[in-house]
This record gives sequence, C-alpha cells and structure tokens, in this order.
Amino acid sequence: MHKQEVTIYDVAREAKVSMATVSRVVNGNNNVRKETRDRVMKGINRLHYQPNAVAQGLASKRTTTVGLIVPDLTNLYFAELSKGIDDIALLYKYNIIMTSIENRLMKEDQAIQSLLNKQVDGVIYMSNRLPREAADAFKRTDTPVVLAGTKDNREEFPSVTIDYKKADTEAFNLMYNDGKKNLALVIGDPKAVVNDENRIPAYKQFMKEHNLGAGHVYTGIKDHSDGYNIYSQLVKDGIDGVVVTRDITAVGILNSAMDAGKKIPEDLEIVTASATQIASVVCPALTAIRQPLYDMGAVAMRMLTKLMNSEKVDNIHMELPYELLKKQSTLNH
Repeated sequence: MHKQEVTIYDVAREAKVSMATVSRVVNGNNNVRKETRDRVMKGINRLHYQPNAVAQGLASKRTTTVGLIVPDLTNLYFAELSKGIDDIALLYKYNIIMTSIENRLMKEDQAIQSLLNKQVDGVIYMSNRLPREAADAFKRTDTPVVLAGTKDNREEFPSVTIDYKKADTEAFNLMYNDGKKNLALVIGDPKAVVNDENRIPAYKQFMKEHNLGAGHVYTGIKDHSDGYNIYSQLVKDGIDGVVVTRDITAVGILNSAMDAGKKIPEDLEIVTASATQIASVVCPALTAIRQPLYDMGAVAMRMLTKLMNSEKVDNIHMELPYELLKKQSTLNH
C-alpha cells in the first residue's frame, strides 16, 4: 500500500491555521506572525511535508524551473558547460529541463516553444548559432534568456563567452612564429555566430596583416570522420598549420596525418579551439584554447537567476579569460 501524500490541508489542520497561512509561510511571505510561522514550520517538519513545485508555480506564476537548450549531448564542450549550469541551479534550488536539438530533429524555435509551454522561469541557450526565428521566439516572451558559450551578433540577449577573435588570433600567431605560413581554419557550422562573426573574420584579418594570401576555410567538418577525411585536402592545399573548432575533429585530422606517416608538429601543427578532455588524452596531446567552460556555465546560470528575480546585472555581455595551452601538437610547447 502506498504511503498517503501529505497535503497542505494536513499541515493546516496540524498547525490549526488556514491553508492560506500555510501557503504564505511556504512561499516566504513575511506577513505572518512569528509564533504562527513557527507553529506552521513545526507542522511541516513533523509531517515531512514537501511543497508541490507545480502547484506553487501555478499560484505564483513561477515554477523554479529553468530550460536548457543543448545542440549536441555527446559534445564534451556542452557537457562541461552544463555542469557549471547545473551546480549553480542546484545551489539556488532551480530544477532544469533539458531539450536537445541534435541533428536538427527539433528546430530551435520549436525547442524554445516547447520549454515555454512548460512554464519555465528562464532559458539558457547553448547552441552554436541563434537563428532569426529562434531569436524572435525569445522576444515574443517575457521569459529571461541567457546565451552560454555563444554570441548574438545583434546583442539582443545576455551572454557569457570568451574573446573568440583574440583567442584564435593568438593561436594563429603561435603557429606563424613557429614558421608555419600556410595556415587554415576548420569549422563545423559556418552559420554559427561565433564562427561567422568572430573566427572567420579573425582568421582573414590575420592572413591579410601577415601577407599570407586568402587562406583556406574548411566548413561542415563536424566529427572525427570529417576530420580524418579532410586531411587529404589539407595536404593538397599545402596546409602546415590549422585551427580546428572541435576537438574531436582535430583528433580526426591528427590520426589521419599520423596514419599517412607525417610528423606532428613538424609537418603539421594543430590547435583546437575546445580544450576538453579529448584534447589532452590523445597522443600527441593537442595545443588548445582552454575556455573556462564550467565557469561560463556557472556565470550564465547566476546571471539568469538575477534576471529571473529582477535583480541588477552590471554586465550582460560577459567575456571570461581564456588560456592557450601549448602541448605537443605545436613546436612551441
């Protein structure tokens, strides 16, 4: 036989007060006398009453629930971001509903609407790009939104990122100082805001300033097999140094080069823009731009808690410090 659930009515009867009084105590309303509040709390503790979050949400129009939109659950980049988000959500007693838009089975605007239908108090968006229809879906609601690890080129929404242009420029400069002149950029989604508005312009500007020609930008390279297969094209184009936006793609290029008998980093230098665990466990280890992913997630969630509670946020477009970790895939390490 299942144990009968304790209700707010049971607490009211135990404390000899109205259900409205119990509700005010549970929701932190200060308009309750101390002796009455103490009596209600004793009843709650004695009966082990657990307030129903859904019922509280219906009454207060808040659900203490945050929606999290993730493009790829298998990508360690987003997994590490999510860990920071989850820890701060736990600290501030928010629940998380996660929605994946992996392989575009659900469009961003559909994912957003799905979360809003669940009456979430706020949304953290982690996809690499924010399509216009998704941005419009956010703007049609009063629900606070924070972008984590991605940017909005119109700066319509708060965000937590690093300085992608500066980081990539530093990576290219490292290889250039090692004597590499035929540099390339390998990216996954060319329409991603970070790539389109930051990485590609930074690369083209670097090539122009150093009189290295137009260069090569390879797009649509998203996984290990893509990286493995693109290596033959890198050889044809004479590439001797490359920045890769995904660590798993960088590993594919690394494996293909080594299978072809090439020496890393003498024949090809590789820098990955995502210093997840994958970059450090391969051999040789990959030089990587270490983004403070956990901190980015944590800061994004803290910013969202402030926005949800109408608190002041001093900087809604935060850029956290990054680090270029020099490993065995570049000569200077």
